[in-house]
Amino acid sequence: MIARNLSTDQFALVGFRAALISDPQNVLASNWTNNTFACSWFGVSCSAKHRRVTALNLPNMDLTGTLLPQLGNLSFLVSLNLSGNSFHGHLRKELGQLSRLKLIDLSFNFLTGEISHEISNHRNLRILHLENNQLSGSIPSAIYNISSLQMISLSHNSLSGSLPEGICRHLRNLEALLFRSNELSGQIPSSIDECINLQQFEIDSNRFSGVIPRSIGNLTMLRILYIHGNSLEGKFSIFFIFVGLLTIISTMPSN
Repeated sequence: MIARNLSTDQFALVGFRAALISDPQNVLASNWTNNTFACSWFGVSCSAKHRRVTALNLPNMDLTGTLLPQLGNLSFLVSLNLSGNSFHGHLRKELGQLSRLKLIDLSFNFLTGEISHEISNHRNLRILHLENNQLSGSIPSAIYNISSLQMISLSHNSLSGSLPEGICRHLRNLEALLFRSNELSGQIPSSIDECINLQQFEIDSNRFSGVIPRSIGNLTMLRILYIHGNSLEGKFSIFFIFVGLLTIISTMPSN
């Protein structure tokens, strides 16, 4: 096993900076220097106890580049937020080495390819934002085994495949399931009500078909429901009146 320390983290971050094609605000070029420790760099946070990098948060910086495998060496990383930039290329499977991650936000970039099955290694993950990219392929079933997840946001990609019947078996903490504007198909799982804390369920503008399951009416925490833009059958009735008031409802079936 490779011994890792702050020097390992700094080396990984230097590689990340070197791989950037564009840093128009010149923040990393001027701030991430060899004259200072990585813990004082812009967008970087470290733990007081271990002096290891725990956060890399650089949203909306107009950065352009790719995600290098070396990011997988940031083994104490808890938060990774590179949203609102212009990163392209594939999601690196090496990110699966970061078992401490609680937040992944790579939304609003230009990432392509499939979501790696290594995502199942993120056993502490709470928030997953991969929306507004160019991801394709099916959603790996392993993602539904991460019991700590509170939000899965994969909207506005080109993901295909279906939702497994046991989608909510382990997702008892899930509050938001956002799959809008993809190419998902099949039926809405009747077991969706096992996501007992679900507050947002958005699967509009996909290719779902079949009958709208009555089990949706058992989701007493549900506040936002988008299922229009599919080929669903059935009409809403009294079983869609929840304990709480729906603040947004846009659920008219296409057929």
